[in-house]
This record gives sequence, C-alpha cells and structure tokens, in this order.
Amino acid sequence: MSSTHDGGTHGTHGDGDGHDGGTHRNGTHGASRPSGGPTPGFLVWRLSMKWRVAVDRALAPLGLTHAQFSLLGSLMDLQQAGTRPSQRRLADHTGLEALYVSKLARTLEAAGLLERTTDPADTRAVRLSLTEQGRTLTSRAVVLVQTLMDRLLEPLGGLEGPEAAAFARELTALLDVPLHAPSTNEE
Repeated sequence: MSSTHDGGTHGTHGDGDGHDGGTHRNGTHGASRPSGGPTPGFLVWRLSMKWRVAVDRALAPLGLTHAQFSLLGSLMDLQQAGTRPSQRRLADHTGLEALYVSKLARTLEAAGLLERTTDPADTRAVRLSLTEQGRTLTSRAVVLVQTLMDRLLEPLGGLEGPEAAAFARELTALLDVPLHAPSTNEE
C-alpha cells in the first residue's frame, strides 16, 4: 500500500503522465535500447510519473499529496505492525530522503495528523505516530488510492489479480537490488 514516490506534478502536461509531446520516432524521448523500443528504466520512470500525478489528483480533495500519503500510509502500516518508527526508519521504509521525511513530518504535525516525540533511548531520534485525525484521514486516503490502483492495474486483472501480483514481485526484485555508485576507475 505504501509508495516510494514524492509529491508534485512538475513536468506534466495535459494527459498527466509526464509526456511532453517531444518524442523521437520510436516514442522514447531518446531513452531507447540498441534493439529498439524504450528501456525498462524509461518505462518505470514514465509509469511512476503517471501514477504519481493520478494519486496526487485523487488525494487533492483530502488535502494530501502523494508524498504525504506515502508517509502517512507507511506510518499506519508500521503502527499496525506494532512499531512506532523513527523518522529515519520511515525514510528507509518509504525510500524518501530523511530530510524530506523530517519536513513532511513537521507539516503533517502542524496539520494535526501525526505526533513527533523524542525517543527517550536516543535523544537524537524522533519517533512518529498518527493522531486519531491522522488515522481517520489516512484510512479514507487508503480507500481512494486502492480504488485508483485497482483501476490503473485493470490491464493486469486489477489490484488483486495474479498478473498484478507477479508484476509486484518483479518490481520488488528490482527494488531489492542494491544501488552502487558507478565506478570511476578507468584502468
């Protein structure tokens, strides 16, 4: 249910999928493989942009962005699992930068949706928890996003379809690959 994309809709036009109309002959904006067609990375980027815009639009009536939902939804998941995560753990869980999580948490705290408290065992760490208002709003947002995801995943049999489950496993496998800095050795 949680996501790893930040909010915002920069670079989108008209159709809301990040497509600016400046495509090359093969429709790839120059992100093609030698064998032709778009690269998997380009397709993942396009899909993430399209879905982020769709989620932002769906959540706008609730006053939330996709990034805020990512944080709130992940926090709800972790709390339901019996943990009160630190901002660092939530950053690791969502894939958002720690400084961005801190900024989002302060905004959501000011809105009355979560509480930030110093960890008594480590005064450098800040623990997060949803308020009652935060749980209520997040539950409403989850319903909206799950309905949207079911519609967006319709070509794969919907959110609960076997093809969507296989797609999720493939995406998870890609997310589990550690990032390594490109080698600067030119030997």
